[in-house]
Amino acid sequence: MDRPTSVDFHFDVMCPYAYQTSRWIRAVREQTDLTVNWRFFSLEEINRVEGKKHPWERQWSYGWSMMRIGAALRRIDMAHLDAWYAAAGKALHVDGNKPHEPDVARHLLEQIGLDPGIVDAAIADPTTHDEVRAEHDKVVAASGYGVPTMFFAAADGSEQTIFGPVLVDPPLDDSALRLWDTVCGWLEFPHLYEIQRPKTKDDERVIAATFRPYLEARDWVSINRGVEVGFSVDGFSIVGPAT
Repeated sequence: MDRPTSVDFHFDVMCPYAYQTSRWIRAVREQTDLTVNWRFFSLEEINRVEGKKHPWERQWSYGWSMMRIGAALRRIDMAHLDAWYAAAGKALHVDGNKPHEPDVARHLLEQIGLDPGIVDAAIADPTTHDEVRAEHDKVVAASGYGVPTMFFAAADGSEQTIFGPVLVDPPLDDSALRLWDTVCGWLEFPHLYEIQRPKTKDDERVIAATFRPYLEARDWVSINRGVEVGFSVDGFSIVGPAT
C-alpha cells in the first residue's frame, strides 16, 4: 500500500477532538514524508441557529476569528499557521487558557516569535473571511459536518474525504504509523462509510477528564443534535457566545 504524501487537514481551533487528531498527524509527519496542509472549517457556522449572526457578520467570533488569524499567517508561510495552531490548541485544550480572546491571541503570537499585530491586521482584512469561508464550504460540499476532516488527492485528480480519526489519547510514537496505515487502508475502499466504537461509561469519564481544560476555558455553548448542552460525549458543536 502506498501511503499518501500529502493531506489537507481541516480544523477548527476550538474543537478538542480535532486538536487531539492534529497531535497524531504531526507525529505521522515527523516519521514520514507527509506534507500537512492546514485548512479551515467552522463549527460556529455549521451549527448556527437560525436568526443568529453568521460568524463573518461579527467583529470577533471565537473560532472563526482564530482561523482568520491563521489565514493571514498562512499567506506568509504554512509553517506559521502550523505553529499558531499548535500554540493556540495547547493553550485551550491543555492549559485551559482563552486563545479566543484578542489579547491572549496576541500574547501567543509573541510566544512563538510572530508579530502580535497580525491579530488586528487579520481582523481588519475582509479577505480573511473569504479564505476561511471557501475552505469551510469545500467540506460542506463534500457532505462534511465537523472536524477533523481530511482530504486525500488521488492520481487521477479526484479526492477522497474522511472524517476522523476521532481520538482523545492519540498515539505519538511509532504506533502513530500503525493508525496512519489503517487510515490509508480505508482509502482503498471508497464505499466503506463508517466504523464506530460505542462509548461506555468509562469512555465518557476519560473524555470528560481529557477535555476538562477546554470545558473550563470555553465561553460558548455546545449542541448535540440541535439541543444546547454543557458537554456532549459524542462531540462538540460550537454555536456561538454563551450569552
